[in-house]
Amino acid sequence: MTTYQEFIQQNEDRDGVRFSWNMWPSSRLEATRLVVPVSCLFTPTKERPDLPPLQYEPVICSRTTCKAVLNPLCQVDFRAKIWACNFCFQRNSFPPSYAGISEVNQPAELMPQFSTIEYVVQRGPPTPLIFLYVVDTCLEEEDLQALRESLQMSLSLLPPNALVGLITFGRMVQVHELSCEGVAKSFVFRGTKDLNSKQIQVSGGLAVALGLVIYFWSCFRFLQPVHKVDMNLTDLLGELQRDPWPVPQGKRPLRSTGVALSVAVGLLEGAFPNTGARLMLFIGGPPTQGPGMVVGDELKTPIRSWHDIQKDNARHLKKATKYYEALATRLSANGHSLDMYACALDQTGLLEMKCLPNLTGGHIVMGDSFNTSLFKQTFQRVFHKDYNRDLRMAFGVTLEVKTSRELKVCGAIGPCVSLNSKGACVSDNEMGIGGTNQWKICSLNPSTTLGLYFEVVNQHNAPIPQGGRGVIQFVTQYQHANTQRRIRVTTVARNWADAQSQIQHIESSFDQEAAAVLMARLGVFRAESEEGPDVMRWLDRQLIRLCQKFGQFSKDDPTSFRLSESLCLYPQFMFHLRRSPFLQVFNNSPDESSYYRHHFVRQDLTQSLIMVQPILYSYSFCGPPEPVLLDSSSILPDRILLMDTFFQLVIYHGETIAQWRKAGYQEMAEYENFKQLLQAPLDDAQEILQARFPMPRYIDTEHGGSQARFLLSKVNPSQTHNNLYGWGQEAGAPILTDDVSLQVFMDHLKKLAVSSSA
Repeated sequence: MTTYQEFIQQNEDRDGVRFSWNMWPSSRLEATRLVVPVSCLFTPTKERPDLPPLQYEPVICSRTTCKAVLNPLCQVDFRAKIWACNFCFQRNSFPPSYAGISEVNQPAELMPQFSTIEYVVQRGPPTPLIFLYVVDTCLEEEDLQALRESLQMSLSLLPPNALVGLITFGRMVQVHELSCEGVAKSFVFRGTKDLNSKQIQVSGGLAVALGLVIYFWSCFRFLQPVHKVDMNLTDLLGELQRDPWPVPQGKRPLRSTGVALSVAVGLLEGAFPNTGARLMLFIGGPPTQGPGMVVGDELKTPIRSWHDIQKDNARHLKKATKYYEALATRLSANGHSLDMYACALDQTGLLEMKCLPNLTGGHIVMGDSFNTSLFKQTFQRVFHKDYNRDLRMAFGVTLEVKTSRELKVCGAIGPCVSLNSKGACVSDNEMGIGGTNQWKICSLNPSTTLGLYFEVVNQHNAPIPQGGRGVIQFVTQYQHANTQRRIRVTTVARNWADAQSQIQHIESSFDQEAAAVLMARLGVFRAESEEGPDVMRWLDRQLIRLCQKFGQFSKDDPTSFRLSESLCLYPQFMFHLRRSPFLQVFNNSPDESSYYRHHFVRQDLTQSLIMVQPILYSYSFCGPPEPVLLDSSSILPDRILLMDTFFQLVIYHGETIAQWRKAGYQEMAEYENFKQLLQAPLDDAQEILQARFPMPRYIDTEHGGSQARFLLSKVNPSQTHNNLYGWGQEAGAPILTDDVSLQVFMDHLKKLAVSSSA
C-alpha cells in the first residue's frame, strides 16, 4: 500500500494535478465543514517526454450536453463494442476504426496508466507563430544598446517560419515596414490620440489613421517570416536610435505606451485573429502622454504610491486601468498574449497595465535595467526549447472542466479569462473566475498552473453507494509551438467518504502544501478588490475553523491542542503568507505588489511554496549543507546562509565568517577548507539561477550589511529587541521588529481554537 505522500507525488508526476483533499466528503454539508474547499492545482501542459501524442481524434460521448472524452474509468463492453460515459452514463458505440479492440488489445486511452493522454487534431492549415516587438526608445543609450543586442539575439532563437514585426515608440509611434529592401520605411502615429481598431484595419488593403489615408498593401509589409527578414531586421534593430525629441530639465520623456499598444493590438486583431501571437512590450519608464498615461511629464509629481491610492489621490489610475483593461479584453478575445519587460529604477505603470499579461497568460519581467544579466538571461529563457527542439509555449488554449454529478465547478484562479460556458456542472457559488466551466488562456508554458475550485452538491440525505468515486475531466485544447492543434485529456477520480464515520481517512488525505497554495490564491484574488485587513481576517477565520475541526484538544486548555501530521505545517504556511508581499503592501510599490502577485497565481506548487515560505540552507564546517528553520535562531556567527525566496537569492555571511573573509583567510593555502566553505553556497546559488524563470535577483551580503534586510525581513522573529534578554546570547540574531513571532501566532491560534465561546 502506497502512502498518501507517494500517491500525491505519482498523481502530480503523471497528471499534473494536486488536490487539497484526496478523499472527498460525500455530502454538501460535510464538505462545507472541512473549511478548505475541494480544489486542485492543475498544470495543463506539464512536460511529459514519455507521452507521445496519438495521431487521431478523441472519441467523445454522443450526448450533446456532455461530450466527455473516452477514458480509462469508462465501462466498456468489448464484445458489443459499446462504452458507457462515466459522467452522464450514456451508452455509446465505438467508431468503426475501433472494430479490432478487445480486452487484450485495448487502445491507449483505455489503459489506466494513460489517465492523461494527448491527441493531434489535424484541422485546417497550420498557422505560423507571430512575435511582435513593441519597443520603448526613451531609454538611456547604454540601456538601449543592451536591449538592441537582446532583441537581435532573440531572432536567432525564433522558428524560421515564425512571423515577426517591430513597433517603436517615444513621443510618436512608428510601425516599421519589413518588406522593403535598402530603404527603411515606417508609418508614424501621433502618441496623443487613440485609434480604434477600424482605423488600423488591414481589410481591403486600406487603413485610415489620424485623418490620413494610408495604403497597407498587406499586413505582410509589417509581419514577415524570420528567415526572410533576419538580416534586414537585425540591421534595423542595430540602427534603433533614442527618441529624438528633447527632454527639458525637470521633465520626464513623453512616452506614448497606450497608443503603441493600441496600434499593435489593432494590427494583430485585423490580420491574425485567433492565431498564436505574442506581443512583447519593452518599457523603461511609465506612460506619460496620450491615452493610458499613468503620470504627467513633470518630475516633481511623483508616480502614485499605495498611500496615494488609499487616499484616492492617484489622478490617472482609474482611467488608465480602464484603458488597458479594454485592450486586454481585445487581446484575449483574439487569443493573443502580451509579455511585459519593465526595466527601470522607478515604477513603470505595471499596476495599471498588469491586466494585459494577467488576462492573456503573458510574462512579466521586472528589473533595474536592460543591461543586467537578470533581464538578458530571463529574456533568453523565454525561447528555451523542449526535447523536440520546439519552443516551450502553447497558444490559444481553452480549458474545459467536466465533473461527475455530485460535483460542480466554482471557478479558476490563474492567467485565464472566462468563456461564459453555463454547463450543468457550473456552481452558483463563485470562487475566483467563476460562472463557467471553460476558460481561455492565450499562452501557456509547461509550468503554468491554475487553481480550480469545486463544490460537492450531493445532498446529505442521498448517500453515495459504498465504493463510489467522484470524477473530474480536464480537456485542454491548444496550438503547439510546432503549429499542430492538440487536445490533452486528463481524467482523475477520488473516493467518496462518509464524513461521520470516516473523518480520520479524510483528514489523512489532506495535502497541506496544495491546500496552503490554493487558499493563498483565494486570498491574493480577494486582495485585488478588497482591503488588506479584511483579507487577513478572512484567512485567520478559515485557519481557526480548520483547527477547531481537526485539532485534538480539551475545551479552554490551549496546552492540550494538537494537530495531526497531515495538518501540522498548515498554520506555519499561513503565518508566512500573512507576512508575504502578496498580502503586505508595506515597503513595496504598487508595481512590485502587482509583479509578485502575477507570478504567484501562475507558478506550480513547489515554486509557490517557496514564495510563501522561503527555503533556508545553512553551510558550516560541521558537515554538508542542511535545510534549517526560517527563523532568527538560524542566524549564527559561524554559518553561511543561502535563502531562496523565488524572487531573490540571498547569501548571508555570519559575523565571524564575514570577519575571516575580510581578513583574506580564503587566500591562504592552510585555510583551503574555508575557501571551499565560501564557494559551496555560490555553486548552489548558480544552479538555481540557471534554472529559474524569471531569473531571481542575486544578493551577497553579511552580518551588518545593508542588504541583510532581505533575510531579516523573511525569517520568523523568534528573538527580537523586546525579548532579547530572556534568551541566551547563543540563540541567534535579534530582529528589530514589532511583528509577532510564529510562537506567539501559534499561542493565539491555540487559544482561539480551544475557546468554548468561539
